[in-house]
Amino acid sequence: MKHFFLTLLFTFSADIYVYDRLTGKDFATRSEVIATNGMAATSHPLATQTALDVLKDGGNAIDAAIAANAVLGLVEPTGCGIGGDLFAIVWIEEDKKLYGLNSSGPAPQDMTIEKLKAMGIDKIPPFGPLPVTVPGAVAGWTALHKRFGNKSFEELFNNAIYYADNGFPITEVVGYYLQLSSERYKDYPNFKDVWMPNGEALKKGDVFINKDLANTYKKIAKSYGESFYKGDIAQTISKFITEQGGFLSVEDLKSYKAEWIKPVSSNYRGFDVWELPPNGQGIAALQILNILEQYDIASMGHNSAEYIHLFTEAKKLAYEDRAKYYADMSFADVPVKELISKGYALTRNKLINPKKAASTYDSGIFEDGDTIYMTVADKDGNMVSLIQSNYRGMGSGMVPPNLGFMLQDRGEMFSLNPEHRNSLEGGKRPFHTIIPAFITKDNKPFISFGLMGGGMQPQGHAQIVVNIIDFQMNLQEAGDAPRIRHFGSSQPTGETMLNGGFLSLESGINEQVRSELLKLGHNLKDEKGGYGGYQAIMKVNEVYYGASESRKDGHASGY
Repeated sequence: MKHFFLTLLFTFSADIYVYDRLTGKDFATRSEVIATNGMAATSHPLATQTALDVLKDGGNAIDAAIAANAVLGLVEPTGCGIGGDLFAIVWIEEDKKLYGLNSSGPAPQDMTIEKLKAMGIDKIPPFGPLPVTVPGAVAGWTALHKRFGNKSFEELFNNAIYYADNGFPITEVVGYYLQLSSERYKDYPNFKDVWMPNGEALKKGDVFINKDLANTYKKIAKSYGESFYKGDIAQTISKFITEQGGFLSVEDLKSYKAEWIKPVSSNYRGFDVWELPPNGQGIAALQILNILEQYDIASMGHNSAEYIHLFTEAKKLAYEDRAKYYADMSFADVPVKELISKGYALTRNKLINPKKAASTYDSGIFEDGDTIYMTVADKDGNMVSLIQSNYRGMGSGMVPPNLGFMLQDRGEMFSLNPEHRNSLEGGKRPFHTIIPAFITKDNKPFISFGLMGGGMQPQGHAQIVVNIIDFQMNLQEAGDAPRIRHFGSSQPTGETMLNGGFLSLESGINEQVRSELLKLGHNLKDEKGGYGGYQAIMKVNEVYYGASESRKDGHASGY
């Protein structure tokens, strides 16, 4: 009998939460932030405060987003930086319209599959000079500011430069990742000079000064980004990478421009969910939602075995198409309209067995890293959904001398199969994981949101939408709810899903559900920390609601 009760206690212990809330779900870490004049949600307090500083000083949401992103590149180098890329979805209230920006950089023009094969390389490595692609973040800032900015570009760097020159304390999660990163990157040139100033890895509470990045920011601010792509910063980057054996040239940097693109959408139960088209992976979220819409999700119950099984199979199906079709649309024919159509979803849904997890799926036929996500809204109704990353952790390990930042390693995401849509070509953008999102209702802005975390992002986006619409959670609850993550799907780099991949469940999902999923044939694998980072702003009746990821260091704040 004693053994029985111990077993029972263990079975249901995962449903017991530490919070004694008077309102809302037991798992919610905090209430939503509510304000009328402006709102910002980022993964670092100093970035959130910077966004509000800009808003209060007459800047709009676009200005505030740029300023906050510059601060994040300093204070959260484990997730982003000017050595990486940027995507954004912007709602302009005056136009009553969404705009999309793809500021991801291409492979160097002189880099080819043939040259890599001659070097004995069958897969682009994650670190070193070879995966370095043109960094798009700074060009993204200038493109956003030229089109929609209000304050002077130079002003937007004031806080970032101040903190870089005078120092700021390392936060808990960033400190954890810096400890790991230091082990990975300590032997790469110039890394220790920047992030191990006393010969040891930075940790929580250490005051960090990055005067090299302060000087770099000053040059970018004064030159409107020109120094980064055409001036001395570009010269330093190119010289360093070529000396290390890479291909990135001054001409690659000089010729780069961000691209304005049209977001694409699918309607989910009366709400239009918006993503950006490839080379990113955003439409995978729409594909998942199109399948889920065919079911009465609410009746299944949040994080029930039935719901998790269905969600996982829908994700597997979407990711097979992701592996086959998603690529730079300037180089490859990507059937976006067909992939996100309701008719296609009906066809794909027929492949799901409600009683058994599939070990493989075929793609349809037509003829992973850390990241930051942030969102800002202003008093005039403008909203920005922005995501920025160096890809795998801090990036490639390539730290150009005296500049204070690391270059990204996005080139790792190319396939070296010349027949693949995502094959490496000079001047071509690789498949990209970072994706911003937006929801509108009746052609009005509803939620600007995102969820950082490599291949977790589309399935994270879909879970947030389902939590809000099907399970009627508030904005903060939707992010705090225990998440599911499937990994091991086929990849745009050529890998194929074997034995159905693996399913990871956060600890708030009970043992009974886990047991039922095992019986359905899912391979469960314990994981900690791979469930992404969420930020969101919702607008209802001229009032902003803000939510921030409890698994990160940041917060939402408004005024």
